[in-house]
This record gives sequence, C-alpha cells and structure tokens, in this order.
Amino acid sequence: MDRADDHDLIFLRDLNDQQDGEKNLQSLLSCLPYRVLHRMPALPTLPRMQTILITNAHLVNEGSSRPADVFIKAGRIEKIASSLTNQPADTVIDAGGKALLPGMIDCHVHFREPGLEVKADMHSESRAAVAGGVASFMEMPNTKPAAIRNDILEEKFALAATKSVANYSFHLGASNSNIDELLAMDPKTVCGVKLFMGASTGGLLVDRAQQLEDIFSRVKVPISLHCEDTNTIRENEKAAREKFGDAIPFSEHWKIRSEAACYQSTALAVELATKYDSRIHVLHLTTAKELGLFKSGPVENKKITGEACPHMLWFSSDDYETKGALIKCNPSIKTPADRQAIRQAVKDGVIDTIGTDHAPHLWEEKQNPYGSAPSGLPLIQSALPVALELFPLEMVAEKTAHNPARIFQVLERGFIREGYWADLTLVDTEKPHTVSKENILYKCGWSPFEGVTFQSSIAATIVSGQLAYADGQINDEIRGQRLLFNR
Repeated sequence: MDRADDHDLIFLRDLNDQQDGEKNLQSLLSCLPYRVLHRMPALPTLPRMQTILITNAHLVNEGSSRPADVFIKAGRIEKIASSLTNQPADTVIDAGGKALLPGMIDCHVHFREPGLEVKADMHSESRAAVAGGVASFMEMPNTKPAAIRNDILEEKFALAATKSVANYSFHLGASNSNIDELLAMDPKTVCGVKLFMGASTGGLLVDRAQQLEDIFSRVKVPISLHCEDTNTIRENEKAAREKFGDAIPFSEHWKIRSEAACYQSTALAVELATKYDSRIHVLHLTTAKELGLFKSGPVENKKITGEACPHMLWFSSDDYETKGALIKCNPSIKTPADRQAIRQAVKDGVIDTIGTDHAPHLWEEKQNPYGSAPSGLPLIQSALPVALELFPLEMVAEKTAHNPARIFQVLERGFIREGYWADLTLVDTEKPHTVSKENILYKCGWSPFEGVTFQSSIAATIVSGQLAYADGQINDEIRGQRLLFNR
C-alpha cells in the first residue's frame, strides 16, 4: 500500500488530537485528500475536549448587545442563555461584565513561513494573533516559494496544523500563467485567490490584460486584491530620485505610492468585477477617491467589497517625520483627509472589513534608508484595540468577524450562535494598556504602536472551543483548525 505524504499524516494526526465526536471529525476530514482518507487505518477514539462556561458576559453579536452566559462543549457553542450558573463545566470564566465578541477573522496576514522564518513564523505570529483577540487568519501567498500551486498551498496547511495556535486558511496566489491551478483549487477548503494587480515580485504580479480577464471571468471564489499601478509608481519614484538622489525622505512615500496609482488600479478591478460579476475584496484601501468606487449597505448584497487596516485608520502622512520606515507600507499611508474618509467609510458601510495586513520585517531592516527599507508593519496584536478606540462594539464585531465570515463564506464561524464553533474574544473595555516591547509577541520584536495607550485590553481568546489566551498567557498546547467554507 502506498503511503500518504508526510504533511497529510501530520494534518491527520492534528485533527485527531484536536476534535471530539464523530460529527466534528467528519466535518474536518472532508478537507483531506481522497488518497489520505482511503489509505489510513481506522482512527482511535478522539479525546474529550474540555467544557467551558462563560458567565456574566456582555454579549455583542449581530448588531445588538445583552447580558448572557455561554456554554461550550466539544469545541462548539452549545447554549446561550441569560443564566447558566447551574451548568457544570470543566472551566468557568466569570466575565464580570466584559464584552464578549466573536473572535476576529483576519482575512489579510503575511506570516512569512515558509522561507522567511527569520522575520516571523506561523507559531510566533499566531501567538500574537490570539493575544490580540484574533481567532482565525487567512494568510497570503508571497512566501518562499510563492504559493501559486495547490501542492505548495497544502504544504502550508500542513505546517499550520502543527504550529498555529489560531484557526487558519491560506490564499492561492494568482500569476500570469497559473489559471489552471486557480480553477483546480477546492473552494470548500481554501479561502480564496490573492491577486496582485501591481507592485509585487516573485511571480505574483498579474499585469497582462488577457490573464486578468481570465481570472475575473473564470474564478468563482473571492479574489482578494492588492491594487496599485506599477507604471505610475515607477514614474513617481524616478521623479523623486531626480530630486533627492539616494536620500529620498520617507515623507515622500505617500507621493510615490500615490493616490493616482491606487485609484487607477482599483478602478480597473471594479470595472472587471462588474463586467464579469466577480466576487472581489479590495484590500487596504488608502484614499478617499477610491471610496467613490464602492457602495454602502449590507455585505450580503455586494460582490465588490473593501477593507480598512489599523495603520490606515490610525496614522497619516503627518507621521512619516517621526515614524519613518516604521510606517512604510504598500500601499502607502496617505493624508489626514484620507484617514478621516476611511474611518467614515467604515461607519457608513462603504468599507466592509477591518484586516491587518500584518507584515513583519526585522528591526535592523527597517533602519535602512528609504530605497532599501522594506515595506510592511507588524499589526495583528493591535488591530482590535485600534478598532475599539474608533467604533462601537457592535460595529467592531461586524467588521472583524461577521463580514469576513459572510464575504468568504466561512463555515459555522464569525457569529456567536448555538451550534457554531466557539471562536470568542473577551474584551475589557475599562482596562487600558500601553504597547511596549515587553508585551509585543511578534518575532520581529517591534510595533509601530509602541508607546500608544489603548483604552481596552484583550482579556481572553477562545479558539475552536479551546482557551488559547487569558490574562496575558498563551496556551501553547492547543492548535487551531483549518477553516472550511460553505460553497
């Protein structure tokens, strides 16, 4: 009998370790390849997961808030009621009136593994995720090798099964030549496709008209988009070098990665999506002008949606003078007026999700001059605290959990509902915390928010019914699950 691949065996063992009950097992085994299921011996009885009772919570879910108790069994929410104090449980958490939100689903992270583990890896960054109230993440394909084939993608899933404290999924990257791979992807077990419509390397840039037409017309899963026009950026950078030589100041970054570069690319994406009725999610919107391309209203009525990021909501071009490379990212942080427009668009339902674009680089790399300092910021620990500073609790739940689940059609997650997986975040809205090197969990060891005091703190994070983070401590014994999709 042929043996299954090693990564398949690892994934199977992880599922066996983490689940309880035939129903839960079968729902997750559905994502394993046929060749694994039919070559493995019968599974032993699964271990019982602990029951958890959360009492005295201020439950925030689906547009409303109310006092409630929540009972968790076999990884799922079994009961929600005004009082469950007589319900026996292995672990009891007295929320003491703290806000209980659905765990954040971060649709946009770069965890750097495989190939760039010196900057970050799935274990280190998933630990930071749960400390920031993020229960699930969807990671991007620009690793080494780039995840532009399904076999490479499955290797990333196998790594996550052994290393990630949070739930996980991975985007398959689009290239100028891999439409067959995109069409072969299993829509029930992979979150979607990532398409760089400008400003990328490593074979991930799609800049040929025919390939763009093929992707928008034939790919039916959500397409997550990085929209910047490469030629516009090159012209702007050339002009900056003629003016400043090699000493380009960081304050020029938002002019080089300009409004025009963003708008031109986003307008093309919206045009193609409208033409082909594609489902697209435009990541990290940065300009007021782009917002005119999007419609307000419930996400259920849209196929064209948009994302705001914490650094775009918090910083502006005024901060380059003091932050420099620490806020250099692509697309760039723009003007205070753009920042205000993005905040308002979140409130108005024009922007649908908040995702981090968590993209760590080493501190040493960030000390380089403009031309060689890499773009990207570590952000996943501070996304919810930023959102909680700016928006009501009900809106935070919608933008960080409900809408990501709706857009990507995540199966049985993103809401606090009986029968759903217990992905929950307990927030203390009356306990300020200051970001410092002592409480940063990123492998790179720094944050652009160092020194900022947020008025809320993450008290606990529950991942698939397991207590992953509480009172400043990570439970390194647990592993998250592979997300599945209702498509």
